[in-house]
Amino acid sequence: MRKITIALLALIVVAMLIPVGFSGEVNSVVVTYGEATHANSNYKSTVDSFFTNQAHVDLNRAESKIISASDVNKISTGITGKTYGSDQILSSALLDLNDNDNLEVSVDKSKITTITGDMYISALKSAGITKGHVYVTSPVSATGESALAGIMNSYEAATDVEIPESVKEAATDEIYTQAEVVNNSGVDADKLSKLVDDVKQEVSSDNVTDHDTIVNIINNYVQNNNINITNSDIENLASSIEQVQNVQGDVNSYKDQLSNFMGSDFLNSTSDNQSFIDGILNWIKSFVGGI
Repeated sequence: MRKITIALLALIVVAMLIPVGFSGEVNSVVVTYGEATHANSNYKSTVDSFFTNQAHVDLNRAESKIISASDVNKISTGITGKTYGSDQILSSALLDLNDNDNLEVSVDKSKITTITGDMYISALKSAGITKGHVYVTSPVSATGESALAGIMNSYEAATDVEIPESVKEAATDEIYTQAEVVNNSGVDADKLSKLVDDVKQEVSSDNVTDHDTIVNIINNYVQNNNINITNSDIENLASSIEQVQNVQGDVNSYKDQLSNFMGSDFLNSTSDNQSFIDGILNWIKSFVGGI
């Protein structure tokens, strides 16, 4: 009897030690549908099939949101000068925070024609996001540019923490700039993504904010890796990376809010928490002879 009482008390202690959000908000699945996709039942069915087959989740239990043209234009207009109609917002995304040891993006290459998984990862890291598994698709061919708005919206819905507008703009500009360079120069998308990621790391490590210095870093990288892009492309990439560097204060603020929301650092794997809890549960089992 005394052993059972102690075991129950230990279980209560374990429950108290589990961070708020460890089981509820952390283990979130959010789907964002492009406006045109959601409005067409066949399109939506195609997208749902991809998510179900790839992510192996129950979409009936997932939170869903619609990304409208106005959501995309709110950010894109100031970057590209373009506005999109509701029939053009097709890209859709699913975020699974249950699978959050690392940031991973799975892109339906049969439908998403321009933006690669590495491009999304690079842009999300620019926004301070380093965890979660994201799936991106479209019912018909699409560039995938508008999906980033949906992905960031998914993170906001899953964590109830808003990403600063300056950070959204910098991440979106990065995606749009890379898409433009790929279209203009025909450079391999994966090579371009690695260029941007490597240059961002060097710029961040050396705390570079000067535009001309960033241009020189890109030029050196381009020459050393035999990448054929124009001077105009280099200038645009430098401006995009400079913008990312300039919003790092807002990125750090966003990270802090995520950490506070999670009750433990969102940037750490929940596996550490699980190992701790498993250890206590194993101790309880041995104490009472395997309850």
